[in-house]
Amino acid sequence: MSFKRHWLNLMFLLACAELCLSQKKERFNAGVEDRGFTGDETAAGVQVSLEACMVLDSHLTTVFFPIVYIVVFAVGLPTNAMAIWVFLFRTKKKHPAAIYMANLALSDLLFVIWTPLKIAYHINGNDWIYGERLCKVLVGFFYGNMYCSILFITCISVQRYWAIVYPLSQDCRNNHVAIGVSVAIWVGVWLLTTPLYLYDQTVKVTNLNIITCHDVTRPSQNSMAAGFFLTMGTLGFVVPTVLCVVVNVLMLKSLRNSMTDASITKNRRKAVVLIITVLIIFLVCFTPSNIMMLVTYSLLLAQVVHNDYGFYITTLCLASLNSCVDPFIYYFISEEFREQVKNTLRCRSQRA
Repeated sequence: MSFKRHWLNLMFLLACAELCLSQKKERFNAGVEDRGFTGDETAAGVQVSLEACMVLDSHLTTVFFPIVYIVVFAVGLPTNAMAIWVFLFRTKKKHPAAIYMANLALSDLLFVIWTPLKIAYHINGNDWIYGERLCKVLVGFFYGNMYCSILFITCISVQRYWAIVYPLSQDCRNNHVAIGVSVAIWVGVWLLTTPLYLYDQTVKVTNLNIITCHDVTRPSQNSMAAGFFLTMGTLGFVVPTVLCVVVNVLMLKSLRNSMTDASITKNRRKAVVLIITVLIIFLVCFTPSNIMMLVTYSLLLAQVVHNDYGFYITTLCLASLNSCVDPFIYYFISEEFREQVKNTLRCRSQRA
């Protein structure tokens, strides 16, 4: 798999998004200062900026986004359900890496099952008709999945590093530690995303006569939203990313030093390829959206005029692709998982 090709594909998708936005510019006249996903608040709702109007009325959000989420649902639902089945019922020997991967698959599945609402929302012209509570649940699961995924991928990297660098240590084989860490991650992410339920996620956009879900923030709630997302981005992305990069670099260095052992050269080279693959996918899926989130909410908090709204929500949409990519990571990383998937599919075909 070519890493260069991954980056070219990502750049192509973002270029398409910008093209969709540019085709809409002549349809609007500037009425509100471009301030991203906020605007002027009235008793009836929020009058959003020119940039936000173009995005919310464009094919980017009403055509491209639904296509992405349909792919996420169609691929992510069966593959993550299969992954959980294999980890829980087909894997004979439970080990820490399998525990982390099972939790990662569960996190992806919990997000994927809500994507039909996201698809319907965008197809309906970004008009949310399901109420405030359901919108909050959808948003909570979206960000919960993102940060659970980041943390569990980081745990898998740390566990692999410990097993390679300290192969005789019993800590890397301790399932109780893995279970405890997994529980701590679920509780921590739940606490981290709790503020999402404390302010309005649905907002009526008066100049488009639609009700958005999380796409527009009330100016009166800007400070709370910005403080929350900056905290979540720092704790949920920056810290785990630094740790993940450090342990993978140290692991690559350790593997390179052991390449002189002819008996394990083949396996170690395979491990190096897998480490690089996981690291690239991790950075491609989460880095653009979280960097844009930190930048966007920093500008919002500072009341700085900006027009990166379309680019930001596009990176958030593409981040959801992680939910349908993770099962394939399991397939290529774990030989046991690969064999169990094949066996499960054979059993099903025979029963059919």
